[in-house]
Amino acid sequence: MTDLDPPFPDPPLPNPPLPPDELAHRLTQVYDLVGPVYRRAQRLVEQGLAPEGLSVGVRAVLALLHRNGPMTVPQMGRAQAISRQFVQRMVNDAAARGLVESVPNPAHRRSSLIRLTDEGRTVVAAVLDRENVLLGQVGGDLTDSDLTTCLRVLGAMLSALDHVEDV
Repeated sequence: MTDLDPPFPDPPLPNPPLPPDELAHRLTQVYDLVGPVYRRAQRLVEQGLAPEGLSVGVRAVLALLHRNGPMTVPQMGRAQAISRQFVQRMVNDAAARGLVESVPNPAHRRSSLIRLTDEGRTVVAAVLDRENVLLGQVGGDLTDSDLTTCLRVLGAMLSALDHVEDV
């Protein structure tokens, strides 16, 4: 072999990116599953919230605060891709039940931070524990790699829709 010989070609990628038309078709299949999965999961969550008497919206606020710590209402709205007004109603419902409280925000005087109360932490922990038991029964021999890929795909799909305005 001499310096004039062409280099060895790169081996083909094991999973090359899909061409746009095929990608669109496959992502449509994902969207077609995401809606029913979301709606069934929401019904299951509603059934599991019965002991605490929470709505799905209040549960979402509590879980978000549990995961991220204190947040403003606009931050919660952006994180959940829902309107600030809807989040505010859910925060008001949770506050009326003593599950969250408003505290001063050192970064912004007019936008208070919302944080869980001790009762809110107890309630959301119980809800999440019950949900984790159910989710642990999904089965399907799913691997960490499967879920990493799923999260990557759904994250890319969500990012592609960033330009859509929340109502």
